[in-house]
Amino acid sequence: MREEIGKVLSMMQAGKIDSDKASELINALQEKQMAHPSQAVQVLGKPADYSKKLPSGSGRYLDKTLKIQVTTEENDNVRINLPIKLVKAVLGAGHSIASNIPQAAEYVKNIDINLLIDAIENELDGQIVDVRTGDGNTVAVVIE
Repeated sequence: MREEIGKVLSMMQAGKIDSDKASELINALQEKQMAHPSQAVQVLGKPADYSKKLPSGSGRYLDKTLKIQVTTEENDNVRINLPIKLVKAVLGAGHSIASNIPQAAEYVKNIDINLLIDAIENELDGQIVDVRTGDGNTVAVVIE
C-alpha cells in the first residue's frame, strides 16, 4: 500500500490530480487495506495500524484544510493547503518514512506526531502554530 500512496502523492505533486482526488484515492486504498489486514504496510518491522489512532471524525471536520504558511523577509514565501482527509491518511506513515531518510530525519525528529494525531482526534480548529522570528520570518499552521 505504501507504493500506491506514494504514486498518488506523486500524481498530486505533478499536478495530474488535485488534493481532493488524492485524498479520495488514499481513503479508498485504506478501506481496501482494512478489508485485507494480512497485507498491512510494515514500517520498521511492525504492521501499520493507524486506524486505531485516527478515528473517522465528523464528515464536516474532514472537509477542512490544514494550511501551512511560511513568510520570510527575503520574500521566499510558501503556502501549503492540505485537506484534513489527506493529512489523516498519511500522517503516521509519512513521519515514520521521513524519520528513516537521513536527509529528512534531522527535520522531523522533534515533531510530536502524537500531538498532531490528538489535534485531529479532537477536531482542533483555528491556529495551531504561530512563530515570529526577530528577523521578520513567520510560520503559521491553521486548520480552517
